[in-house]
Amino acid sequence: MHKLLSHFHHWELVLLAFLKPLGFWGVGVLGVIDASSLAIPMDVVIAGYVWGDRGHFWVYPVVGAIGAAIGALVPFYIGRAGGELVLTKRGVNPEKYAAMRARFDRHHWLAVMVPAAMPPPFPFKLFAFGAGIFEMRVLPYMGAVFVGRAIHYLVTAILVIYFGPTIMELISHGMKRHMPLILLGVAAVTVGLLFYVFHRRRRNRRQAATQN
Repeated sequence: MHKLLSHFHHWELVLLAFLKPLGFWGVGVLGVIDASSLAIPMDVVIAGYVWGDRGHFWVYPVVGAIGAAIGALVPFYIGRAGGELVLTKRGVNPEKYAAMRARFDRHHWLAVMVPAAMPPPFPFKLFAFGAGIFEMRVLPYMGAVFVGRAIHYLVTAILVIYFGPTIMELISHGMKRHMPLILLGVAAVTVGLLFYVFHRRRRNRRQAATQN
């Protein structure tokens, strides 16, 4: 377990000690902080809590995902407040902005859920910022974040139960060694999934047009 603690900075260890009496609610608070501002190794947090309380392994991923859904409102509302201005200053004209928004609207739920399910260092906050820019509705947005993070944390919890907390050390080491390949694989899966959804919707529209 001491190897897991090596993943934390000093301030994070202090925060963990402060939140430990809160039990699983402490995981929720950390989830809020991680999704809103400061990056925290949530996989390691989940691993430690699950290993100490394997009988309630599912509680920690769920509470962590709830915290993430709440915390992710911060980059979301930052994007909603000034994101369009940022894009305009970067040379995105109104026509291109409208096209980008139309593409996002067609796949908005997956465009948030899939990044939320990805492991770090995948830049989830950029997608949260984008969801705010394109004015995704709040409840579907929070639902997408919750589902994505819950899937990710549940996978972490199950791995810990079957292989022990040291599995997180092995995964972390492997990710550091093969990060370019991992990012390439994640990008390929994301693009493939979005292409599948787009192709399926286009096929459904064609079938509907044929029937009419």
